[in-house]
Amino acid sequence: MQGGCVTRRRSLVRAADAAVPLNVFALTGIATVLVTRAFLAQAGYPKLGGGGDSRLHIAHMLWGGLLMMAAILLTLGFLGRAARLTGAFVGGIGFGLFIDEIGKQITDEPGYFYQPAAGIIYLSFALLLLLTHVMRRRTADTAALDAGHRTANAADLALAGVTGGLTAEQRRTAMRLVEGSDREVDAALLRLLAAVPERQPPPPAWWRRWAAGAGRGLRWLARTRLVCALAVCCLLTEALLFAGWMSFDLLAGQLAREPQPGAQLAVALTELASATLGVAGLVRLRRDRTAALRLFRAALLVDLLVGQIFKFTMDQFAAVIELGVDLGLLWVVSVFLAARRTPAAPGGGDTGLIPGAQRAPVVSSSAAARAS
Repeated sequence: MQGGCVTRRRSLVRAADAAVPLNVFALTGIATVLVTRAFLAQAGYPKLGGGGDSRLHIAHMLWGGLLMMAAILLTLGFLGRAARLTGAFVGGIGFGLFIDEIGKQITDEPGYFYQPAAGIIYLSFALLLLLTHVMRRRTADTAALDAGHRTANAADLALAGVTGGLTAEQRRTAMRLVEGSDREVDAALLRLLAAVPERQPPPPAWWRRWAAGAGRGLRWLARTRLVCALAVCCLLTEALLFAGWMSFDLLAGQLAREPQPGAQLAVALTELASATLGVAGLVRLRRDRTAALRLFRAALLVDLLVGQIFKFTMDQFAAVIELGVDLGLLWVVSVFLAARRTPAAPGGGDTGLIPGAQRAPVVSSSAAARAS
């Protein structure tokens, strides 16, 4: 019994920073699959190691399983955020090696090159990144967490500070989670957070400064009307050309002669849906630019979350190029849409980024809170 309260059941506690290790896991896995496929293509797989000899070959799925086991042992045997991040990195490599050979496990055909395998791999990572996005949205507002979850996350930060110290920002973040609470455990946590040593954040490495500057420059470009207009033109051109081409093949009976007719039909329907959303956005552009941008974003999401699964099935990993283009277009449209919702601060780096736009009036923090 603690502070007049008895805990009767155990429950899973969401980590406020769960999106970070999940992103590390997903992105490391994606990079592992791409590097593995590129290496095997250069090595002339399936002739890797010479042809026809009886030398032992260990499938890289097994190495992936060993790395995932190592990641689990890391997270079970060590405490703190560093163990979670290291486990996410090692586990991501393991999962990439594991999922890369899924074609061998779901068919009796020549396994590794089973065509739908590329689409299944893409779907796996798309769902994983979608889960990361949902987790980020659910944990972004720590005020929405209940008291027990806020206490647990503050305790996790305090635990990290016991051995390695906390930066001023980390200390403030942890204290905000429990300040104002009248529970005894939260008062004890505040005392612990005040007692842990201070740690100065390391100076940013040159590549971090370069990446931050490049990111600011790219966001500046993405907020300009010219770049957004080019992105919308590319989106509409791609969707309309694909929809017209695939529809023509469908009506001409060409799809029946393709090796993956089901995937071809799915791509045709997806591109038709994307083109419809894109044209609807173009129609609404003059009346309501925000609604038009949302329609453009929806057109890209339809292609990314549905169409690309079947494009990977048809074109295998050559579809990575189109995927990169679509992700870039989605990023430009999303940044421009966010800029329309969030007024630029006067004197900040984003002043005057949208040509011809009126500068928004400065709104006090209390007024902004009331508006939200």
